[in-house]
Amino acid sequence: MPEWLRRPIGKASELSTVQQIVKRHNIHTICEEGRCPNRGECYAQKTATFLLMGPVCTRACSFCQVDKGHTPQPLNEQEPQKVADSVRLLGLKYVVLTSVARDDLPDQGAGWFAATMAAIRTVSPHTDIEVLTPDFRGDLNLIATVVAARPVCYNHNLETVRRLQGPVRRGAKYERSLQVLATVKELAPKNDVIPSIATKSGLMLGLGETETEIIETMEDLRSVGCDRITLGQYMRPSLNHLPVQKYWHPEEFDRLGEIARSLGFSHVRSGPLVRSSYHAGE
Repeated sequence: MPEWLRRPIGKASELSTVQQIVKRHNIHTICEEGRCPNRGECYAQKTATFLLMGPVCTRACSFCQVDKGHTPQPLNEQEPQKVADSVRLLGLKYVVLTSVARDDLPDQGAGWFAATMAAIRTVSPHTDIEVLTPDFRGDLNLIATVVAARPVCYNHNLETVRRLQGPVRRGAKYERSLQVLATVKELAPKNDVIPSIATKSGLMLGLGETETEIIETMEDLRSVGCDRITLGQYMRPSLNHLPVQKYWHPEEFDRLGEIARSLGFSHVRSGPLVRSSYHAGE
């Protein structure tokens, strides 16, 4: 693995606050379940991205470390309040909520996002909330449920270019994901009292895509009004996952970031270790 992808795991004393709160409340973070390379940095800053509805996903994407392939856990009715209490204890001004895909639930978990946002606002009313959701199979009503809960940013990742969707994102569709982002913009309030919801998406590089395909994907995202983008290097979690086809150099990420800004994205994070929620509050 290239030197620029190597990161220290962090000092135990700096990580313990977040780890103890997460363990005490018996909740999950994508930092742990997804083996995020930035876990040490984020935990040291006393922040984390909370993973809702358990650690088992009903999809089988071939890039993702999150557990899959067996029955998901029943929902823990106390989870929204536990996440809210964790946000309060950490003093978070900005928090990101994501989840596994829960195709087994009648509303695929949309109501759970809304319930968790409501719980957070009860104990920490000044915390801004970003959501990173599954595609809800494109169901307009489910997307509307999350939009109505008023996140400041709605993130849904395309993950890769159109050509590679099949082998990378099993169960997902490129056009459907674009439509999710378009639907958020259509449903978001548009007045001076309640600001419109920002939309965001992310791509992993290194799965065999070309620069031309990356630019075309960014143009597709801008065509549905997507405001923010993250570009990061795919890192193979295990030998059972898709192999890395290329390690993109930091200078290439810098160039792609400049292209993204030229296309009109208002917020751009582009670098080998960038992930969907990395420094999201900034």
